[in-house]
Amino acid sequence: MFSIRNHKIIFFCLMLVLSFLMAAQMGLADTPAESKAKNYGLDVTAKEGMGIEKTTIDSSNLPTTIGKVVGAVLSFLGVAFFVLIIYGGYMWMFSMGNEQTATKAKDIIIAAVIGLVIVLAAYAITSYIGTFVVPSATTAG
Repeated sequence: MFSIRNHKIIFFCLMLVLSFLMAAQMGLADTPAESKAKNYGLDVTAKEGMGIEKTTIDSSNLPTTIGKVVGAVLSFLGVAFFVLIIYGGYMWMFSMGNEQTATKAKDIIIAAVIGLVIVLAAYAITSYIGTFVVPSATTAG
């Protein structure tokens, strides 16, 4: 277990790192005139963004609706597989020499990677087929 001395050392190290991070932020800060001069094209993006259609699902166009739903589901699955990989890594790190737990963690990671490959392939196939089903926004009007 940790003693009080170890807690103090850890706390001191964390405060030291935090102070270095804060000092770097203050040193890299711009004046208002400098930050307005270099907005990295965000004003152009904001002007173009004003003309974008609503982000809600337009139920009048079925292929677009299906595409948005499939994209949302595939995004959710990507996050789920990321969480599984993190969980498997956590289990493997803390297996503490227990072969059964380490094997279970390896199996979780392998299954998550295989699932991620399947999700990426499904996304690629869906986007490829979607180019034929849904007309491109650049050619329409």
